[in-house]
Amino acid sequence: MKRFCCIFLCAVMLSCVLLPVSAADTGGVPAFGDNIDAKSAVLMEASTGEILYEKNPDEALPPASVTKVMTMLLVLEAIDGGKIKLDDTVTVSDYASTMGGSQVYLKAGETMTVSDLLKSVIVASANDAAVALAEFVAGSEEAFVAMMNSRASELGMMNTTFKNTNGLDDEDTGHLTSARDIALMSREVLKHDLVFDYTTIWMDTIRGGAFGLTNTNRLVRFYRGCNGLKTGSTSKAGFCISATAERDGMQLICVIMGSTTKDARNSLAASLLDWGFANYARVSVPGGDTDPIPVCGGVKDCVAAEYPDFSVLLTRGAEKNIETVPELPSSVSAPVKQGDILGHIVYKSGDTVLGTVDVTAKEDVAHIGFFVLFLRMLDAFAIG
Repeated sequence: MKRFCCIFLCAVMLSCVLLPVSAADTGGVPAFGDNIDAKSAVLMEASTGEILYEKNPDEALPPASVTKVMTMLLVLEAIDGGKIKLDDTVTVSDYASTMGGSQVYLKAGETMTVSDLLKSVIVASANDAAVALAEFVAGSEEAFVAMMNSRASELGMMNTTFKNTNGLDDEDTGHLTSARDIALMSREVLKHDLVFDYTTIWMDTIRGGAFGLTNTNRLVRFYRGCNGLKTGSTSKAGFCISATAERDGMQLICVIMGSTTKDARNSLAASLLDWGFANYARVSVPGGDTDPIPVCGGVKDCVAAEYPDFSVLLTRGAEKNIETVPELPSSVSAPVKQGDILGHIVYKSGDTVLGTVDVTAKEDVAHIGFFVLFLRMLDAFAIG
């Protein structure tokens, strides 16, 4: 019996040594781990851009059709900027009709609306539709690719070089990006509400119902809260995805690159999203008005003041302990202009400052002149 107890105690002690990092060791969040079926991965919270998980986030890798996230972005920006419209008619070029891989089998000279081409790109990952849209926006695929690289630079995508609009990599083109860079451009796409009209489609049609489309992103149907975004796979890239999902007001972006199978990629994306939703929360505190702040030497005795909404990403449970601490002056001196910063609201959790917002004047308060002051003194004397 003593021998059995000794062996048991040794086993318990050994298991403690071999256990993965605990919640206490990672600020209250259990580690997800790097032993995953992917060359690289990133989990980002969209509103803040904060990275919650990463594995080789800056390694430049072939992205396959996840490339089309940038194609989508530039098309959406052209639409929102008034350069093109959803109901514009696009005539398919000879070149666009020759694209292989995923396609909707566009014919040279065929016409299709921008909306149906965008649907084909986002839902069915159509390479031919991506080129047709690129030519319509920029005049040629080459010009559009230059726009892609310029936009990537603006977004801080430091490890990205685009060579085409669709991610085809049959030749060694040097068409590369990273998980972090994909998350950055995905975050930018999500700022365009129009994208969700397409990324949330499970099945639809084009050509008046004659050609069916099924979303390549199976998570749209099978993962709660999934609202996008783009899958991709080639023999060089492996299986990739930028998967986006929203729950309880928090939007997450999960990027997987270089997974070995479609199922492994989807399962990993779902698990990583689950981990993010289980361990983090986006907390929004509404703004409002402060008490009026006294004004010295103004035509009014007080000035109305306000502060904006505040949003912060916290570990689960910490959102229950947010304290609001006003830092306001006892008075301000005239003149005061609308929008002037008068003080701050500080948000804290214990001794930790989560962030601050400015308290600003809602109105102008002019400096009181001698004549107005004299009239006030006369009124006061008369009343007295």
